[in-house]
Amino acid sequence: MNKKLLFFTAIFLLLMPALLFAWGGKEKAKTVQVTGIVALVGNDPFSEIVIRDSENDWSWYIPREERAKLIDLQHRTVTVEGKEVITEMKSASGFLTFMRRELRNVRIIMIEEYSGP
Repeated sequence: MNKKLLFFTAIFLLLMPALLFAWGGKEKAKTVQVTGIVALVGNDPFSEIVIRDSENDWSWYIPREERAKLIDLQHRTVTVEGKEVITEMKSASGFLTFMRRELRNVRIIMIEEYSGP
């Protein structure tokens, strides 16, 4: 009996960090309007489109399925509207590590003229 209890306790303790990490994200959503510069970040095959917000230093990630709307507007200033999804990314121990800001259902409102470097 003690061996079974010890075995299940060990398994529980080994799996607990993975379970906490899997349940670590919380999502909150509302519609927002963002003005910023479109940029491609990361390396292939994991590159992502972001809008670098001009009001604060946030990067708004655009989902891969909506990438085609903004890929040709790199280095241009745009104003878009979309559903804000902020995911609180937590470590296995439950501490908040960072907030990932994502815009879904993006609709382009305005594209400013490109002035070049």
